Amino acid sequence: MKEKTGEVFSIAKDNMPVPGCTISKEICGGENAMTYFSLAKNTDISAEIFPSYKMLIVADGSVVVYGNDGFWQKLKSGDSILTLADTPMGMRTEKGAVYTELLVRKEDRMNEIIKAGEVFKLAELVPYAEGKIVNMDVVHNDKMKFVLMAFDAGTGLSEHAAPGEALIFALDGEGVIGYEGKDHPIKAGENFHFAKAGLHSVKATKKFKMALLLTLE
Repeated sequence: MKEKTGEVFSIAKDNMPVPGCTISKEICGGENAMTYFSLAKNTDISAEIFPSYKMLIVADGSVVVYGNDGFWQKLKSGDSILTLADTPMGMRTEKGAVYTELLVRKEDRMNEIIKAGEVFKLAELVPYAEGKIVNMDVVHNDKMKFVLMAFDAGTGLSEHAAPGEALIFALDGEGVIGYEGKDHPIKAGENFHFAKAGLHSVKATKKFKMALLLTLE
């Protein structure tokens, strides 16, 4: 991933829109491409047809996803959508927006609760459970896994290393990411990137929800 490692950061703050412009920044390439998009107010990405779905995760602002036959869905900060495949899909914004776009192939294994074309909040898909950690696979294939985790206060994951790179989206509450011997407090709206084989842990100081994107070479 083309992203800073070992420190808390904000996709929204690091990719603020530039007046009059639409900006894209590729973070991962290939079959599991991931890109940050920054759209200035009153800008538009024209509708195009793609053979795969795209999952949008809005970090800041608001954006409209539009298509044929009156398709129109407005997303705001914290919202997500799986766009339709094989049909024109475009994005426009009146006030500006920053979002992450993850390519999802038709053959990828998608959780059945996700319906293409419907707006949802990742933070609301997985519940808290007293004294427990709740996991939900959103989508995965042999090279990528996107998972949601809800930690009750005081729960966590002991130090371990992942077989690939990982990007965290903090969705709700507060936690602490341990990385290579240093603790990093993190809260909703912030992000963290693990390098491949980087030793890390997660501790929920309060109730804490996060999404984790794991990519494998």
